[in-house]
Amino acid sequence: MKNSGISRRNFLSTAATVGVAGVIVPSVIAGCARETKKVVAVPTMLDQAPDGPVLRAGLIGCGGRGTGAAINFISAGPNLQVVALGDTFQDRVDSCREKILKEKGQEVALDKCFVGFDAYQKVIDAGVDIVILATPPFFRPEHMAAAIAANKHVFAEKPVCVDPVGARSVMASGEKAKGLELSIVTGTQRRHQRDYVATWQQVAQGAMGDIVGGNVYWNGGKLWHRDPNASWSEMEYMIRDWVNWTWLSGDHIVEQHVHNIDVFNWFSGAHPIKAVGFGSRQRRVTGDQFDNFSVDFTFENGIHLHSMCRQINGCVNNVSERIQGSKGSTNCQNSILDLSGTELWKYEYPLGEDGKPGNHVSVDPYLQEHIDLVTAIRTGKPINEAENTAVSTMAAIMGRISAYTGKEVTYEELMNSDLKLGPQVFTFGPVDVSKGIPVAGEPYTS
Repeated sequence: MKNSGISRRNFLSTAATVGVAGVIVPSVIAGCARETKKVVAVPTMLDQAPDGPVLRAGLIGCGGRGTGAAINFISAGPNLQVVALGDTFQDRVDSCREKILKEKGQEVALDKCFVGFDAYQKVIDAGVDIVILATPPFFRPEHMAAAIAANKHVFAEKPVCVDPVGARSVMASGEKAKGLELSIVTGTQRRHQRDYVATWQQVAQGAMGDIVGGNVYWNGGKLWHRDPNASWSEMEYMIRDWVNWTWLSGDHIVEQHVHNIDVFNWFSGAHPIKAVGFGSRQRRVTGDQFDNFSVDFTFENGIHLHSMCRQINGCVNNVSERIQGSKGSTNCQNSILDLSGTELWKYEYPLGEDGKPGNHVSVDPYLQEHIDLVTAIRTGKPINEAENTAVSTMAAIMGRISAYTGKEVTYEELMNSDLKLGPQVFTFGPVDVSKGIPVAGEPYTS
């Protein structure tokens, strides 16, 4: 273990910022600022970023999510270009390049397409203003640090790391970006989803009283896997199968369920200080991860958050959040109920083409987060979501380690932990990492 030099108090002072504009909210956790009536304003989210000089982006990580993010960026407003691509594999670069040309009519020059483990630095050095980070999460801290060191704005997909060392690196990059007046937007798109933001505003103004607990869920089916291929080295196989390996993805409690954990952190303006969890591996066919987790998170004032996530086909699904307040409850997305279940407030969605109330926000949040990033850059009002997302990712890591070990794990332990996953050397050959499946109650080796 080693001391990080970063205090929990520092996180609590900043974790309450809203992603779209960094507005500080009054605490609504039980025991803090009771009966708060303060009006909390949120800025208008634009349907399109304002015009301005051409902004050039480089994409690092050309898989499905990266390609989607690149297209979202181009679509966010006028004079936006993706001019450089980088990935570990040529086929992904080629596929991404073709899709950008087909869907947006932009052709990325071949001499700006890079392949290999050093492709990220070549993209950063390719004359770009913004770097889009969408590789497997293991690589995010190093890539973000390199982008900020080169004075680039960043869009980084969630989660932003897979281990405590990576989380602290992202936090440090976020602090450095503030000094350089750079913007960092992360892929926690619920913070850029208009119905969630409106509901957060109501909760922050005390519409359901003090927060006393909650439940968050991401129970869904199996994602995907890749079978080994005789033409691939072990390194290539693991990266192509990355959502099934903890060192690359963080396990699905980190890679996917971080969205829901982040919502509770955002609404409460705090983060859990300890976790006790369990999980198991029932049907996953590759990798070293669990396929279900159940975690009891405890916050500093004693409230509890129950977290549940699963990736198993043929089961009932539920992706949602629910927060209980002293005067009512919310689904965090579009409704607040009183204690009897009567609706106190409901988000008004725009009318559909048939003139009837719809059930979708007017701008897709995957697009909105890029609109907000470009708007921040062009208006000279930086936004920075690095620390918020690192804190939420660290909470998910805390739950993962507790389930893997069967032990209570504290946030303070992780903030001082030297745990770093992954190999030391990156070559297309054998991968020097533990590939065993964790067993609760037995020593855990990363």
